[in-house]
Amino acid sequence: MRVLNSAQMREADRRTIEEIGIPSLVLMENAGRQVVAAMEAMYTDLSDRQVAVLCGRGNNGGDGFVVARTLLQRGVDVSVFLIGNVSEVRGDARINMEILGRLGLTTVEIADSQAWELHFSEVTDCTLIVDAIFGTGLNAPLSGLIESVVADVNASGIAVVAVDLPSGLSADSAEPIGDSIEAGLTVTLAAPKLPLVLPPGETRAGDVVIADIGIPSDILDTVDGPRVELLTRASMRELITPRTPDSHKGDYGRVLIIAGSRGKTGAAHLAAVGALRSGAGLVTVATPSSCQAVVATMGPEYMTEALDEAAGDPDEPGEDGGLDPDNVDGVLEIAGDVIALGPGLGRAPSTREFIRTLVDRATMPLVVDADGLNAFSDAPEKLAGREGRDVIITPHPGEMARLVGMSTDEVQASRLEIARNFAVAHHVYVVLKGHRTLIATPDDKIFINPTGNPGMATGGTGDVLTGMIAAWLAQLLDAEAACKLAVYLHGMAGDLAEADEGEVAMTSADFAGHIGDAILELTARKRVERSTT
Repeated sequence: MRVLNSAQMREADRRTIEEIGIPSLVLMENAGRQVVAAMEAMYTDLSDRQVAVLCGRGNNGGDGFVVARTLLQRGVDVSVFLIGNVSEVRGDARINMEILGRLGLTTVEIADSQAWELHFSEVTDCTLIVDAIFGTGLNAPLSGLIESVVADVNASGIAVVAVDLPSGLSADSAEPIGDSIEAGLTVTLAAPKLPLVLPPGETRAGDVVIADIGIPSDILDTVDGPRVELLTRASMRELITPRTPDSHKGDYGRVLIIAGSRGKTGAAHLAAVGALRSGAGLVTVATPSSCQAVVATMGPEYMTEALDEAAGDPDEPGEDGGLDPDNVDGVLEIAGDVIALGPGLGRAPSTREFIRTLVDRATMPLVVDADGLNAFSDAPEKLAGREGRDVIITPHPGEMARLVGMSTDEVQASRLEIARNFAVAHHVYVVLKGHRTLIATPDDKIFINPTGNPGMATGGTGDVLTGMIAAWLAQLLDAEAACKLAVYLHGMAGDLAEADEGEVAMTSADFAGHIGDAILELTARKRVERSTT
């Protein structure tokens, strides 16, 4: 589902009106009625509430006038307040305001602070407020009268339904540009907007409903400008096809996972489980020879290979020598269809050289995570894809910060831009992990994942994801599709695990065990309930 900015929404409106021939007045009518439908679904006692509709002078206010009329016609006690001068309301909004008057509902004009102080008690007498002051057209912080209105509404504690966007947010940025309405429900029109699906703006939107107001999907999909999409259940379901009765393990890809070191064998195991639970036909874990026996006993379903280790520093007898870089060609000879590289490998100098050499020489697709990424922190230009060989990187914000020479806070403040720029410049797929994990592609697309929860903030979750991406890449042979499906299922499995274990107690092994349930639920097959006895 496309996420649109303000310019793209204006263009979508224009094309619908001029090319398709749907009048703007019809779009406004559809918008207002869809908002009321969402309100009825959220508030089952809507007919017993007193509703205050706060309208601006533009089209968002016009939507609000339709909301008020629809509520009035359904017997709801509704009051309408115009934040501005009546004389400044024009076009479709003016038409809908005048219809209200002819139906006997007076619009209260709030032209200045004194008028707001006079009528604010009428607003607080209500039990629900509709915010229809500003929509996608806002590009500067609120000030003056409207800033006061927003502050008072937020302080009132009354539930708020926002039309399209909470007033004060900009459709062009997930970062709030100033104070805004704090809504409990936002009914956004035609397509989601950045501050509704990304932090920190999303915290001010409450529950989000995407309302179909009649703009054709082809127009939403083809409008020019940045390509940002929200992953949806329906689009992810299409990526999974049923297995044929005569299939065999060779049909579902061979994944080589290069992972683990002393004290970090669990990372190798979790990555392997992620790959197996995601359907890879054969999984092999290549791990330092000193770790092979440990890793092999952790899971009988995968194979293991011992990696030669470099000699350690005689002055540091307890330190790992790391992987022997001379062994890279031997590793590539046993590689299957995809290599996943990095979880728990450590940061020994020889291991860093091993990783860089392997990434340079490998001809098959790569998924690079954790210490695989850290090996390039002082030479990020060497971490790049090339024609015929896809590279997927899966950094958390700290690893991304090291790759781009910024602080973690700076990365978190500009996640979308940093992921997009790195993906395009290095010709790689970037899976920037975290709340609302982002997928950036070399051809300048961004995908936002809506699944997952804070319980996944625990060690090993990224290792599981690495294995999942590698498995789906081996099956789908499409890097973009593999990233999208793996990330979506990863979060979905986390949500199922949270329902069983709770956010605090769940571990990465818990949600790895729910990957199968996530696939069953996504494909609409019956989930097998576990016995509690």
